Amino acid sequence: MEELAWMDATGQAELVRRREISPLELVDAAITRIENLNPEINAVITPLFEKARAQAASPDLPRGPFRGVPFLLKDMICHSAGDPYHAGMRLLRDLAWIAPHDTHLAARFREAGFIVLGKTNTPELGTIPSAECAAHGATRNPWDRGRSAGGSSGGSAAAVAAGFVAAAHGNDGGGSIRIPASECGLVGLKPSRGRVSFGPDHGEVWAGLAVEHALTRSVRDSAAILDAVAGPMPGDPYGAPPPIRPFAAEMGADPGHLRIGVLAHAPAHSAETHPDCIGAVTAAARLLESLGHVVEESYPIALDDQEVMAPWTTVVSSCVAGEIDDWSQRIGRPITKEDLEPQSWAMVEIGRIFSARDYLGALEWLRGHSRRVAKWWSDGFDLLLTPTLGEPPPPLGEFTASPDDPLGRASRQTPFVTFTSPFNITGQPAISLPLFWNTQGLPIGIQLVAAYGREDLLFRTASQLEQAQPWAQRRPPL
Repeated sequence: MEELAWMDATGQAELVRRREISPLELVDAAITRIENLNPEINAVITPLFEKARAQAASPDLPRGPFRGVPFLLKDMICHSAGDPYHAGMRLLRDLAWIAPHDTHLAARFREAGFIVLGKTNTPELGTIPSAECAAHGATRNPWDRGRSAGGSSGGSAAAVAAGFVAAAHGNDGGGSIRIPASECGLVGLKPSRGRVSFGPDHGEVWAGLAVEHALTRSVRDSAAILDAVAGPMPGDPYGAPPPIRPFAAEMGADPGHLRIGVLAHAPAHSAETHPDCIGAVTAAARLLESLGHVVEESYPIALDDQEVMAPWTTVVSSCVAGEIDDWSQRIGRPITKEDLEPQSWAMVEIGRIFSARDYLGALEWLRGHSRRVAKWWSDGFDLLLTPTLGEPPPPLGEFTASPDDPLGRASRQTPFVTFTSPFNITGQPAISLPLFWNTQGLPIGIQLVAAYGREDLLFRTASQLEQAQPWAQRRPPL
């Protein structure tokens, strides 16, 4: 059963199809591993084990492509009917809040055959790049338990990296899939804006900055899961263009001879990039050249625009303030400073300063910025190569704010969103790949970014890199 822990979801599903293992056996093996190791990692904060066992034993278990494969939901945005939902908030934990219905995505995961074993840890409201919150404590990185697993999908990433499950749900509003993928040695794709529905509760989240998907060990799992869940729900405000063929068909397909630009240093308005992260990009560039691609130092100059942080803050803080107002209505009383962590409340207060005109002006500025960035791809480049992060995984507690200085650690977040957040603004697909580990044994991800709607090209190239420099044999010291 130990080998099951390191098999990808596609491999586990194939065992079920061949009747070499039952869904219940897969679920029991995953539950045993969670019970043994989760006290050390703190990735799973809401176990749903008996419900999962009942689903695994049911003759009505959907016969989708991942039938019987254990899975975890990040406790943020995507929720399942009748199960606890906290979004990292002590308030919802103390109220024992229960989700009244499935989101569209949760239903799609179930239709694909996944069996949800529980919910994973996330920071309050998903606003810091580490899965640390007052409600559930800190998730520890399986590669070094004194370090962060990233965020905000850090609980899901740590669970996959520790072998609890082969894949887990995540979402990404500024890097929240790619950051933990880099820090935990996983594949983390941020799909194109509109590729996966937020219905029925939301048309979009954070004004289109956020997207839904999963964290996986293999490129083929990321592609096949996206095939299973992509597509708009009726009534969605927009959707990404459908692919010409299934994303899973891109595995092993020849990407051709690509023109790839490289951005190894942080944009002008950001913190310096750590040598380990620069070294990972340099090595990835050499690997891409050895595979026949043309690699050159070039990137969208608009990424150096120092004005971007003001409109980003306006939009995100306004959305966080709106989210808290919405929760106040749902629980039947105003949410106050005492209900939230210091940094969350500070964002709410900032968001309430801005007018509708401020919000719309900031959104329009970001849309213009997006066009300036995206033009680089139309000028003849296929992909952009960057570090995923500006630093290796940081020690736990690096982003903890205090009541006296709630935003005092905000600048510490900059190296961890420098290379990821620009593509939440543009809506382009971007993938973090675990090609490198530093001398301390910590994963260092590299990021590839494609033009809007071109996940197919990302999957083709990522599959080629995975074959050229496999990472499946790497396992954390658990």
